[in-house]
Amino acid sequence: IFLPIYFFTLIAAYKYGIHVGLLTAVLSPLANHLLFGMPPAAVLPAIMIKSVILAIAAALASKHAGKVSLPAILLVILAYQLVGTGIEWAMTQNFAIAVQDFRLGVPGMLIQLFGGYFLLRAIAKI
Repeated sequence: IFLPIYFFTLIAAYKYGIHVGLLTAVLSPLANHLLFGMPPAAVLPAIMIKSVILAIAAALASKHAGKVSLPAILLVILAYQLVGTGIEWAMTQNFAIAVQDFRLGVPGMLIQLFGGYFLLRAIAKI
């Protein structure tokens, strides 16, 4: 519901660029899976794909916007969710599973949008 793995990828890629974003996108879900068993192995590929899409979108949006921007972060969230949902649908052949983040993850997307915006603004002042 809160999509915490994606939050850190968003911050890393938007603030520190594509390389740090991609490392976070791949290593965060993998480390969580190996250490805690979450996310489950069955959904790990889809989560990692969405995380990589998020890292690319966030790094590009940051570079294009040149500053922390609420509309840019919103576009990043929509981009990774829409593209990721399409890829997950192709992988699973199940539309209901593919749109699960949209059905259940609205609180997490709002946290990414507003929490990410305020955290990135705070980091920018340091």
